[in-house]
Amino acid sequence: MYQVLCEKRVLKDLDNIPNQYIERILALFEALSYNPYPQGVKKLSGKINLYRVRQGSYRVLYTIAHKEKEIRIIAVRHRKESYRGL
Repeated sequence: MYQVLCEKRVLKDLDNIPNQYIERILALFEALSYNPYPQGVKKLSGKINLYRVRQGSYRVLYTIAHKEKEIRIIAVRHRKESYRGL
């Protein structure tokens, strides 16, 4: 089982998301702790060890550290803004 850690900016990202999506996104965080490669996950090209998974119109970007058994959530953003600044 993996430990899911969130960057500080993820909390700000979650504040900007409507409540109807937050529950599903938090459930996705828990599911990632059991399976870091859920259905629909994609590795981002050009980035080392950076993955994204869709949750409706939102994207969850994360990295996986297998040795430490950690998943670090980098960002949760709307699909139009998700890849800016990476």
